[in-house]
Amino acid sequence: MDSGNTAFVLGCAALVMLMTPGLAFFYAGMVRARSALNMMMMSMVTLGVVGLIWVLFGFSLSFGNSHAGLIGGFGFAGLRVPGVVGKGIPLTAFAMFELMFAIITAALLSGAIADRARFWSWTVFIALWTVGVYVPLAHWIFAFDGFSGAHGGWLANRLGVLDFAGGTAVEVNSGMSALALALILGRRQGWPREPMRPHNLPATLLGAGLLWFGWYGFNAGSALAADAVAANAFLNTTVAPAAAVLAWLVVEHHLDGRPTSLGAASAAIAGLVGITPACGYVDAFGGIVIGLACGVICQLAIRLKYRLGYDDSLDVVAIHGVGGAVGLLLTGLFATTAANSAGANGLLYGGGAGQIGKQALGMLVAAGYAFVVTFGLAWLIRATMGFRVAPEVEAEGIDEAEHAESAYEFSPLTTTGRATVLPSLPAIHEESAT
Repeated sequence: MDSGNTAFVLGCAALVMLMTPGLAFFYAGMVRARSALNMMMMSMVTLGVVGLIWVLFGFSLSFGNSHAGLIGGFGFAGLRVPGVVGKGIPLTAFAMFELMFAIITAALLSGAIADRARFWSWTVFIALWTVGVYVPLAHWIFAFDGFSGAHGGWLANRLGVLDFAGGTAVEVNSGMSALALALILGRRQGWPREPMRPHNLPATLLGAGLLWFGWYGFNAGSALAADAVAANAFLNTTVAPAAAVLAWLVVEHHLDGRPTSLGAASAAIAGLVGITPACGYVDAFGGIVIGLACGVICQLAIRLKYRLGYDDSLDVVAIHGVGGAVGLLLTGLFATTAANSAGANGLLYGGGAGQIGKQALGMLVAAGYAFVVTFGLAWLIRATMGFRVAPEVEAEGIDEAEHAESAYEFSPLTTTGRATVLPSLPAIHEESAT
């Protein structure tokens, strides 16, 4: 066991865990005040649901002995098998690092159905989705040869897709799954006629900052060692979102007349998404170009949803789906073995167009699988439990109906979560009529 690499991976796992409450702040600030608490709860419950599934059998199916490169076995169920993997890292440390990826990916989907989903239906859906969608995709792209004495997943190990930290299993997956959810649940009442502005942009900016901070663990930690590849991934996780913010704000000012704080927060996430598959395979020049591309393309993709008519509340499709696709394709252009000898050279570095083709195929496989299976699971939940809240609940706000709480106190009544009580009032003394 390598104690240095182990400490590095454990620290990175903690950083990635912080991304989920960061996402909760990011999303909560973007919705209306009466739905903010529900938005945060949808992220927080994912920690519990996915955490237990992952330890019991999810990790094993994702990284266990591969069956034809499609799915793992149950050899690591319950994480009771000791061992050292990768670059001297205990199996449990690696499992916990990968768990945080599974949690944040599932939580991302909630942004597509903000303001209108039942809490317990969401909870059941996330359990089914983790097993049916995330686990197979994680095996295809993350399970590496020799991990369990057999070949790993087919996208990375047989097709040769370059995806350093999750452009397929995390980003394209979450984007296309979000699209399927948005179609199943339908539009919010009044959308797009009524303005549905974010109620707390400082919370959104705080969430974006926490996500960027945690993303260093997400990307650099995927090297599984405190080495030069991790340092390069860290570098790219800085320059790509920085470039994306500047590109987004320039385009936004040109099109709308003002640069906005919401635009800056969204741009940072778009740049982080785009660099995720590429961070360990490209140099800083490639990272900057990817960030610039995501800052422009993801913003235009957000505007496109109004023409296409699907209500992705918080733009998961445009930022994660489109941003992940851009990052995957540009990895095939800018990848260089000078940055990572275990990677490949892209088109600009003498590798030919073949790698771009592999990247495109990997993107399409992840997108198609995620959309079809998610659509089926969401339809099943809608047909059995019901997935959308009643119209009157949506109009009045989900927080009170689903949780008997509110994020903010707007009345003299005090909500405790169990009962509503009157606050203490000062005594009133009647004066004599004389």
